[in-house]
Amino acid sequence: MSQRKNAPSTDLIHHAYEPPAGFRSVVPGIHKASTVIFENTSALKARQWKDKTGYTYGLHGTPSTFTLEERLATLEGGLQTLLAPSGLAAIALVDMAVLQAGDEVLIPDNAYGPNKDLARGELARWGISHQFYDPLRAEDLAGRITPRTKLIWLEAAGSVTLEFPDLVGLLRVARQHPQLVVAMDNTWGAGLAFDAFSFDDGDEGTQGVDISVHALTKYPSGGADVLMGSITTRDEALHIQLKMTHMRMGLGVGGNDVEAVLRGLPTLPLRYAAHDAAARQIAQWWKTRPEVTQVLHPALPESPGHAHWAHTCTSAAGLVSVIFDGRYSPRQVDAFIDALNLFKIGYSWGGPVSLAVPYQLSSMRAAGTAPQGTLVRLAIGLEDPQDLVDDLEQALAALAA
Repeated sequence: MSQRKNAPSTDLIHHAYEPPAGFRSVVPGIHKASTVIFENTSALKARQWKDKTGYTYGLHGTPSTFTLEERLATLEGGLQTLLAPSGLAAIALVDMAVLQAGDEVLIPDNAYGPNKDLARGELARWGISHQFYDPLRAEDLAGRITPRTKLIWLEAAGSVTLEFPDLVGLLRVARQHPQLVVAMDNTWGAGLAFDAFSFDDGDEGTQGVDISVHALTKYPSGGADVLMGSITTRDEALHIQLKMTHMRMGLGVGGNDVEAVLRGLPTLPLRYAAHDAAARQIAQWWKTRPEVTQVLHPALPESPGHAHWAHTCTSAAGLVSVIFDGRYSPRQVDAFIDALNLFKIGYSWGGPVSLAVPYQLSSMRAAGTAPQGTLVRLAIGLEDPQDLVDDLEQALAALAA
């Protein structure tokens, strides 16, 4: 019990009570702060944030963000992790930290679209050139590397079309050039499908990527209610290089969002396995349907890059794409999507609700490489797989309308 010493407004702000130490619970405490309080000026001048030994300002870390970063580093098999406001912000941070005017970045032709748009837009305006390469052909990557090349992006599986790249072959090519930094968009793999920092390749093995980027918006969150990204590394010097750009850009994440991701992480392996199993069941069902000409899912032997997936992975996430027969117009395919009940129409994936989105690949891929016909990407949620199959089957009737 305490007695008032000052005006109520002052006592409410400068209250003397401190709760006792030693409270522990399953869920870590959430700390939200911009200002961090120092005991004295010596502590203010001595404390530094780069190695996580102390706190200086909210943007530089709180107990909550440090906890999430450490758990993500363990998940991804790295040593250090940085948090960003979104997956795309994490990609942009890597570009800005690694590249400068006169450099070149190489990006898979099937990469996440905004990654390619960033190269065409801001990077080009800053004097940074780019090329798009075929991720299924390591020799295509090899033929594009020049002395100006400083960064290579990998992505597994490819965005929308889900081709699984020859990661071992691509990394062998990249490792012949010591000046290169190799970064991967590892959102699909979620830190579970494979170890991005090391790949099994016989007796010696193949060195993995230098940087693993993850859209925590997807599987780690799991609730379709958080935007966040992460950048994980194993090399201390590279981590500090990224961290200083992170600091200068003023990138931060909200405490409530950190809380949501920390709450979702313990169930990530269980949810990922459920998404994976349901997607495989639905992919097999689509193979029986005459309305589609191709089912794209890395675990299917006929899906592009399946052999690379089989060599590298045991799981395959929760995405399935199908290409409708050319006799169906984009308008008819849209009618099929509109007729779905359980599947909702919306971007992203990794949440509990299944989603469907149509794509015209001719505008997304290099000329002559895109599959023909309208593609529909299905993000399989956590509903009962048979209920989802029933929903897809009833919606197919709309194709004939």
